[in-house]
Amino acid sequence: MSSTKDMGWAVLAFEGWLAGYQMSFDTAKSKLSQNNFALGYKAADFQLHTHVNDGTEFGGSIYQKVNEKIETSINLAWTAGSNNTRFGIAAKYKLDCRTSLSAKVNNASLIGLGYTQTLRPGVKLTLSALIDGKNFNAGGHKVGLGFELEA
Repeated sequence: MSSTKDMGWAVLAFEGWLAGYQMSFDTAKSKLSQNNFALGYKAADFQLHTHVNDGTEFGGSIYQKVNEKIETSINLAWTAGSNNTRFGIAAKYKLDCRTSLSAKVNNASLIGLGYTQTLRPGVKLTLSALIDGKNFNAGGHKVGLGFELEA
């Protein structure tokens, strides 16, 4: 017997606050297969987001634009019934109106670095790296190149 899923979602917004709900119902088994809720707040220089997925994964993030050059973010997630807690912190620094540097690190010792250059309006070049801090000498690090075109 194949499984059929019906999905539904709703988002409400009021004066910077957002609340959302998403669900999925398996009609073949007559049970709820996903049950997710999120709550957020957005101001001019600050954003807060929290979520609960299936009553087992809890998470949240805080973003702040410190000034015109610096942006920061922290995220935290925890899965009930396990010892799986995730934590990360990130920052972005604008060198000038066309160039920015970004960095992030998480509790798994993954270190991300990025450099973005606007070549001209609508054209960006990004260089990035993901370094495994726990296994620095073992290799397996990743590098990336992004080319973004905006119409």
